[in-house]
Amino acid sequence: MAHGMRTDTHPSAVGGGQNWRDVATRYALVPLRVFLGVTFIYAGLDKLTDSAFMKDSGAGSLGDTMRAVRDSSAIPALVDLALKSPVGFGYAIALGELAVGIGALLGLLTRIAALGGLLISLSLWLTVSWASDPYYYGNDLPYMMAWLPFVLAGASVASVDAVLRERRRKDGGLGAL
Repeated sequence: MAHGMRTDTHPSAVGGGQNWRDVATRYALVPLRVFLGVTFIYAGLDKLTDSAFMKDSGAGSLGDTMRAVRDSSAIPALVDLALKSPVGFGYAIALGELAVGIGALLGLLTRIAALGGLLISLSLWLTVSWASDPYYYGNDLPYMMAWLPFVLAGASVASVDAVLRERRRKDGGLGAL
C-alpha cells in the first residue's frame, strides 16, 4: 500500500462546504476568549464590591497584600509605586480588569483588550505571585500566556471585531467613513 497525502474529505457538519475540522479550528479560541472575558469581568467586579480590598490597610486590603509581597516580588519598585496610593491602584486594576474582560467577551478591540490583560497579568506575576514555588503554582503566568494568542491574532469569529471587519470588507474599506 502506498503512503501519501489524504485526498478524501469529511462530510460537512455545517453549511458552506466546511467540514467539522475547519469549523472547530475557526472556533477553537472562542471558549478561551469567553473564559478570560468572564473571569476578568468577575475579578474587576469582585474588587470593586469588596469593601475590605479597596483599603490602605486591614485584613484583605490591597495595601496589606502589597506590603506582604514587596520583598519577595521580582520588581519591588512596582510594589512601591502601588503603595503610594493603594486605593487608587486598586481602582485602576479593577477598572482595567473590567475593561479588558468586556473587550474580550464581546471581541471588541480584542488585541488591545488582550494586551491590557497580558500587562495586568504580567504586573501581578512580577509582584504578587512571583514567589510561588514551583512557579506553576502562581496563576498569573498562565493567564498572561493565555492572552498571547489574542494579542497576536485578535478575535477571528463570534466577535464585534469580526462583524466590523466583514462590514469594512463589504463596503470596500470605506465603511468607517
